[in-house]
Amino acid sequence: MSALPHTEPAWTDRRIERPGTAPLTLRLYGLGRCTPGTPLVLHFHAGAFTGGTLAEGATVAQALAAAGSVVASLDYPVAPARPFPQALEAGHAALQWLHAQRKGLAGLRAPLYVAGEEAGGNLAAALAMVARDRGGPELAGAILLSPMLDMCVATASQRDAHNGPVGCRWADGWRAYLSRADDAVHPYAVPARALRLAGLPRTLLISAADDPLRDETLAFAQRLRGAGIAAEAQLLPGPTGWPGSYRDASPAWAAALHAPLHSFLHSESSRGSTA
Repeated sequence: MSALPHTEPAWTDRRIERPGTAPLTLRLYGLGRCTPGTPLVLHFHAGAFTGGTLAEGATVAQALAAAGSVVASLDYPVAPARPFPQALEAGHAALQWLHAQRKGLAGLRAPLYVAGEEAGGNLAAALAMVARDRGGPELAGAILLSPMLDMCVATASQRDAHNGPVGCRWADGWRAYLSRADDAVHPYAVPARALRLAGLPRTLLISAADDPLRDETLAFAQRLRGAGIAAEAQLLPGPTGWPGSYRDASPAWAAALHAPLHSFLHSESSRGSTA
């Protein structure tokens, strides 16, 4: 009788202890296909700052892994119980852990990225600023998918989606996340308001024609370019059903996402950038 074929687990969880605060859980994808130099991506799921789970973030995490990376998806603390900057500080701790584990995962020269969708895109953009300002870890790039960057919730693409200040998941999420008045002008909380963008890593921004967060995504790409950052904006055709399609991706959606992710993660400009 032949043995059953070995099936590689889709993911594995790792626990990160933090002195004086709650431990963190990272869900790792793509370990079985990892080779020296494979990109390492710290991923933040969606949830409008107040929700979301590792399971709901699996669609994007798996898309990043399928594009040829090892992905560490973070179960970060959410508002209103854990408002800004707690999720961001958890992200920085996870980034430091991933950087320290590079040798065992993909070698010391493996490039390090941050990525996220919706509220997770905010955290990825903000974490790139934190890493720049705190002297590391050095990033090879950032991947922002329909990021929540502007707390005003007043762009044309938001209005087209019939979102307003009452009953809008994004407006409600911003209110829960920014617990103090001065948080609204903090660049780490509201990246669209950041005055200093120089020194950030190359950035891929992905949105879609029917995405409510399209306009702030494209506006941030333009601001990055104005600051001398290599920023590539990809606008996928609709209808996509975004942002809900981040949780329930169709084969066509996954196929459309694969090419820009793979190209960005494996471009020559990322090689050796985190030695």
